[in-house]
Amino acid sequence: MTSVIFLMVIVSITLGCIALFALLWGIKTKQFEDYTKFLDGTKFDSEEALNDAYKMEQKKKNALKNKSGYRPPD
Repeated sequence: MTSVIFLMVIVSITLGCIALFALLWGIKTKQFEDYTKFLDGTKFDSEEALNDAYKMEQKKKNALKNKSGYRPPD
């Protein structure tokens, strides 16, 4: 029983070290930086979709201002 627990601890520590190494490698080699993602997203969105998103943001801001009077639409 003790040897099984010891083996599980060793395996979990090893897997954790591998995951940490992979994360640090990804950060070091800039795998998580995507500067053009948001620019490309706006390039391919239609004007109508952007206006809808803006209106939804305004509704959220107004709802937060009038928190007591806000009721979700039916």
